[in-house]
Amino acid sequence: MKKERRVFSPEDRLAIVQEGQREGTTAVCRKYNLAPSLYARWKSKYLSKGVEGLKPAYHRIDPEVRALEEENERLKRIIAKQALEIEVKSELLKKSPIQPKSRR
Repeated sequence: MKKERRVFSPEDRLAIVQEGQREGTTAVCRKYNLAPSLYARWKSKYLSKGVEGLKPAYHRIDPEVRALEEENERLKRIIAKQALEIEVKSELLKKSPIQPKSRR
């Protein structure tokens, strides 16, 4: 049977670390079923950076923002392609002058 991964909020982590300082590491690790190494990691982050150290290191991006960024990149590529086509056409027009139609 697969164990479900538990996610602790920064507030939960802070409460567990503070409880561990009052009651002892072993008792808190048993109570919350934590590995002592995980508790030690939380405690060291709390002691070095304070409450900010207990927050997740990764930054979640809102899916709507990500979709807008992807659309923005797609539109930039389209504009760049069109600008290149216009530049190539204008260069071709400069190189080949328009020949007047010959009269017969």
